[in-house]
Amino acid sequence: MASPFQLRQAAGLLRKGGIIAWPTEAIWGVGCDPLNPHAIRRLMDLKQRPLSKGLILTGANYEQILTYIHPLSGERMQAVLDSWPGPHTWLLPASPRTPVWITGASPLVAVRVSAHPLTRDLCLAFGGALVSTSANRSSHPPARNALQVRLHCPGADALLPGTTGELPRPTPIRNALDGKVIRP
Repeated sequence: MASPFQLRQAAGLLRKGGIIAWPTEAIWGVGCDPLNPHAIRRLMDLKQRPLSKGLILTGANYEQILTYIHPLSGERMQAVLDSWPGPHTWLLPASPRTPVWITGASPLVAVRVSAHPLTRDLCLAFGGALVSTSANRSSHPPARNALQVRLHCPGADALLPGTTGELPRPTPIRNALDGKVIRP
C-alpha cells in the first residue's frame, strides 16, 4: 500500500498537472485533476480516447463530488447515497460548473464515492475528486497490475503501489434518473 509520503508526492504531481496510476476496486486506473485541461488532454492522448466520451470522477466522500453534480431529490438520490462509499458509479445531472471535458457530449456526469482505501486516500491527499479511468488504451483490456500499466498505458508520471479490490470487472454504471444499468 502507498505510504503517506507517496500519497503526498502523488497529490503534488496531480496539482502540477500530472497523471497517476493506481489500483482501484477491480482494475488499475489512471487519473488526474479534473479541472486541469492540460492534464485532461495528456490523459486522453495517453488513452487515445476522444473527449466526447466523458470521464468518471471519484471522490473520498460525497462532498468531494458535490460541486460536479446537481443532486436529485427523493428516492432516486437516496439510492445513490445508500450505495456509497462503494463500487457504484452513477450518472447524475452535471452542475453548470462541470467542465465539458468531464461530461463529454452528455448533460450527465459519472461519479463514484469509492470505498477502496488507496483511491480514498489519494483523493483525500489531493483534496478533491479525481478523474479515474481505466489504465489502458481505448478499446483495449484494462490493466490488472503495475507491469500491464507500464506496458500498455505508458505515460503516467507515477504508479502508486497497492492491490486492487475484489471486483472481477470495473464498477457498474447506472443512470440515477431512471436506475437503468449502463455498464453491468
